[in-house]
Amino acid sequence: MTANTNVPGSGDLSPLVRSDFLYRRRRMMDRAMTLAMVGAAIAAVIPLFLILFYLVKEGVPGLSLEFFTADPNRPGREGGGVHNAIVGSGIMVGLALLMGVPVAIGAGIFLSEYGQNRAGSVVRFIIEVMAGIPSITIGLFVYGLVVLRQGHFSGFAGALALAIILVPIIARITEEMLLLVPRSLREASYALGAPRWKTVLRVVLPTAMPGIVTGVMLGLSRIAGEAAPLLFTALGNQFYTTDISTPMDSLPRRIYYYATGPYDYWHEQAWAMSLVLVAIILVISLVVRTLFGSRVTVRQ
Repeated sequence: MTANTNVPGSGDLSPLVRSDFLYRRRRMMDRAMTLAMVGAAIAAVIPLFLILFYLVKEGVPGLSLEFFTADPNRPGREGGGVHNAIVGSGIMVGLALLMGVPVAIGAGIFLSEYGQNRAGSVVRFIIEVMAGIPSITIGLFVYGLVVLRQGHFSGFAGALALAIILVPIIARITEEMLLLVPRSLREASYALGAPRWKTVLRVVLPTAMPGIVTGVMLGLSRIAGEAAPLLFTALGNQFYTTDISTPMDSLPRRIYYYATGPYDYWHEQAWAMSLVLVAIILVISLVVRTLFGSRVTVRQ
């Protein structure tokens, strides 16, 4: 009798039939896993598109020239704009970046290049703890540290709270990006006689710069939408001001104030401010990525 070589479960399969069966099974598994990953990616992206769609739908009707150029009207009087909140957010976020980014990148360089010791472990642990502290707690800390000592709220206190939130995010991403730089680049620089600090600044840091910029953009996106710490530090201002020593308005705080208010036109403007906030972050991210992407291409 001859063995049935066409049945996959048979123990007497010829090598050719067994190989063909294993190939078909691997191909089916590959297609199934590919479909599963594509489905997971789509499921992850759908909420983003739904949020953007809803923001555009609800926010566009509230946009106007007065919205960008005028200050808020008194409560109950329709119209007005959020010019003061847009300027205030720009000032505080920009000041937070100026204060926080150098500290965060310096901490990331220390952890990746000089932090393979007990001191580095302590700094790394502190940064990880800072990353988990709620933003409202940081606002309370800056309130006790700055606002109570000054005797009044200020834009500087708000920027300081945002900078503290920013530091652990960028520091950890900077460390990871620097660790991804191949060891051979460092060794080549050392072989040419470059000292360690110059190797870090001239070779390692530029190579990791696109990833570090991505970390800065993530930190910017985080602090640009923070309202809780600003309630305890900058408080808010009904009028336009660029003086960081006085209370200063911001888009997140104004969104919160209008969204919980009793007037329909406030709700409309809250949606418009949300759309503007997302659009500003999106445009900044695209511009920065385009600029640094072209630099990386030229360098390569």
